[in-house]
Amino acid sequence: MLKKIMLVIAVVALLAGVANLIAQDENDEPAAPQTQRQRRGTGRPGRGMGPGQGRRMPGRTGASSIESSPIPKTEAEKKILSVLDDMDKNQRRGMMNVPIEDGRLLRLLTETIGAKHVVEIGTSNGYSGIWFCLALRKTNGKLTTYEIDARRASLARENFKRAGVDKLVTLVEGDAHKEVTKLKGSVDLVFIDADKEGYTDYLNKLSPLVRPGGLILAHNISMRGGRSGIADYVKAVTTNPDLETIFYEQGGGISVTLKKR
Repeated sequence: MLKKIMLVIAVVALLAGVANLIAQDENDEPAAPQTQRQRRGTGRPGRGMGPGQGRRMPGRTGASSIESSPIPKTEAEKKILSVLDDMDKNQRRGMMNVPIEDGRLLRLLTETIGAKHVVEIGTSNGYSGIWFCLALRKTNGKLTTYEIDARRASLARENFKRAGVDKLVTLVEGDAHKEVTKLKGSVDLVFIDADKEGYTDYLNKLSPLVRPGGLILAHNISMRGGRSGIADYVKAVTTNPDLETIFYEQGGGISVTLKKR
């Protein structure tokens, strides 16, 4: 299982590395007129982009991506991707959403391990949750997600509904530090993307519920540090013999921790 997960992340990292090389080559070119830059598609993410065209990713300064846009297999998937695209264009500001590339990674990992129950700390407007649901539709799984802000929770409920995935989601409104202690049953994947000082507390409370072979993901993790609480979390997931952790520092920075069998 770990080899499969590492292969998925290695492919994504390879694409990102190629993109960085291309970006460096582009930076060596003479400055192009505004109209030419627009034709080359370096505007807002997703705007005017067709499958196969490059785009600038949120959270990536100066780097263009050669990744193609997700290609829907069904009309249902097309509808969900359309909602995600709309959220990216019109709701991203102030929502602290994961970058698009990170959302795609969440989906890949969730479907790779056949997750039946995903727990998310930090719903925001539901953007990352909908990426999870793209996989959970196929694994017959469910998402339990926690959000402390009432306005964001309300917006997330609307977005889950218009994406048609609301029946897969249980949104718990309140302080996740307290609410997760009420959670029962096995968990296949945990995604932590909330108050950085609380990462270790979430880890300690949720890791006993994660099944052997399950994953614990944390967002905004950087080995360069600089965020309060992150160093403690990194130490916790790299010094426990029951855990195996790798770090994917592209996009927003994600740590991927396997709970060993």
